[in-house]
Amino acid sequence: MSDSRTATVPAPATPGLLARCAGVLLSPARTMRVVAARPDWAGVLVLTALVAALCAGGLRLTAIGRQITLDQQVRTVEGFGRHLTDAQYADLRQVDQYGAAIGAAQGLLGTPLAVLAVALLLFGYFHVRARGAARFPQVLAVVAHAGVVLTLQQLIVTPLAWMRQTLASPTNLSALFPVFTQGSFLAGLTGSFDLFRLWWLAVLAIGLGGLYRRRAGPIFLGLCGVYLVVGIVLATIQVATGGV
Repeated sequence: MSDSRTATVPAPATPGLLARCAGVLLSPARTMRVVAARPDWAGVLVLTALVAALCAGGLRLTAIGRQITLDQQVRTVEGFGRHLTDAQYADLRQVDQYGAAIGAAQGLLGTPLAVLAVALLLFGYFHVRARGAARFPQVLAVVAHAGVVLTLQQLIVTPLAWMRQTLASPTNLSALFPVFTQGSFLAGLTGSFDLFRLWWLAVLAIGLGGLYRRRAGPIFLGLCGVYLVVGIVLATIQVATGGV
């Protein structure tokens, strides 16, 4: 008498949240394939938002953090050609008393909003180019997981900002190769290019390439092209308005 029962092979278990985060950094191609097959975006989005809130809010709990944040706000305003009056500067100092809460709120709300905006733009673009080959939750999951790279940057840069007493990123090209005159177009352009953001774009391109069955290289170059255009626009505005 033959046994009609068929042995079933269990489906491979989905890696846990921390395993996926590590995989984004160490093995992005394999991890993004798993993410595309099982688009679980909620957990990683909550984790990255919490880390962003802790980094921004925690830094501004300290006197040094509040001061360098205030200095950065002043430089940003002046970089676009405006000069703060004493009354406006006093208002900024008044608001800065709530800096920790503001920073935490920006991390909690700004992170998911930024991820959602990027996912919508990419989904819209590839929906037209690839004729709807992927679902929006898959794109959202890829974008959310790629954000782990930027979260790692926050964990590294935040304590460095406190020790260096400046919010200027130590990982942008201008800081790594300070060969251009401050306030010049090239200084502004290289200052807008950050190594972690380029890494993020590379991971994003790998995820999108697997999702849409396209080579990651051209996608990465396209994303870098958009990044370059944004950097040129910002550097041009700062030079035109006399920013430093």
